Amino acid sequence: MPVPHRETTPSTSSQQETISALLAQLLMARGPGGQEDEVREICLKTITPHCDETWVDAAGNVIGLIKGQREVIESRRAVRVMAHMDEIAMVVKSVDADGTLRVTALGGANPVNFGMCPVDILGDNEIIPGVLSFGSMHATQNAPQGADVLSGDVHWNDVHVVTRTSPSVLSTQGVRPGTRVVLSRHWRKPFRVRDAIAAHFLDDRASMAAVIDSARQLSHCRDDLACDVYFVFTTSEEESNAGAMFASTTLPGDTTIAVEVGPVMDEYGTRLSIDPIINTGDEKGYYTREVVTSLAAAAKACGYSPQYALLVDFASDASAVLSNGSSAKAGCLAIPTENTHGYELILDGAIQACSATLCQYLIAFQGGGNE
Repeated sequence: MPVPHRETTPSTSSQQETISALLAQLLMARGPGGQEDEVREICLKTITPHCDETWVDAAGNVIGLIKGQREVIESRRAVRVMAHMDEIAMVVKSVDADGTLRVTALGGANPVNFGMCPVDILGDNEIIPGVLSFGSMHATQNAPQGADVLSGDVHWNDVHVVTRTSPSVLSTQGVRPGTRVVLSRHWRKPFRVRDAIAAHFLDDRASMAAVIDSARQLSHCRDDLACDVYFVFTTSEEESNAGAMFASTTLPGDTTIAVEVGPVMDEYGTRLSIDPIINTGDEKGYYTREVVTSLAAAAKACGYSPQYALLVDFASDASAVLSNGSSAKAGCLAIPTENTHGYELILDGAIQACSATLCQYLIAFQGGGNE
């Protein structure tokens, strides 16, 4: 059931507005790995109306099930579609005598990903404000902060979080080693750049929006669906893929599709467009050939020109579960994105293109040897 989406019509315009509103809501939600509660709440609220069943599993993953109706299947086929809820962030390593926090990466974050910026410190009892600081730029090479900052080569041992709060008060607020520190809501609002949207954490909130939209579309065409689809919004992808690995061992199905953002880089031959990126492999291994070709065929059926890419410095929930043997087959569908893990940017229509491609793939899915 190909559904071309290249033309702008009243229906696609309405879809764009709905997706933009959902994306803005997701971007404002704070979701460091292992503490994705705000994102999880939005996800449950938006996915539930479209699914036959929804629940949160023991690992904290949100799962929505749409049952295929095209034929009665004695041994039901199933596909797991994964998009992660967590964002790159920081975690408190220690608290200095003056209440300054020393932090390190949570997920694949570097200080340059955030810059000197406002942060929210997610204490056990209270959320408090802080400022991620590299120190003054009016310094010499002999300053305690080191030459790294002045040369632009900033590492986590060069930075700190200013709280203006005593250690005793921080302790009362539940700030301690292990506390998550995230980009403040003050800097999370999406920014319009002509025909594009920019924001921190389009990885992976844009992908979540695409998956939620695909669930909405599939809920209206269950009779065309010959497999059960488990939409899995995973926890802790950026650090360990723990949520995905738990889900892949507890849910039916032998095929896993990760929906991601994909880097736009000359190195990979990818371009900023609405045409989906079909990941052929990454640092954890190569994706299943038949899944790769089926995702590309789905994109073409929807009127897009798929971008094949071997993303060497990349990983996904799907490659993680394929590499550990908990999924027999896997593929990765990605939204072309500038500045991945930074201030990211995607084109209008890219989320819809990803959603349409995913729907087409799932409707065409046959299981067995070939899809």
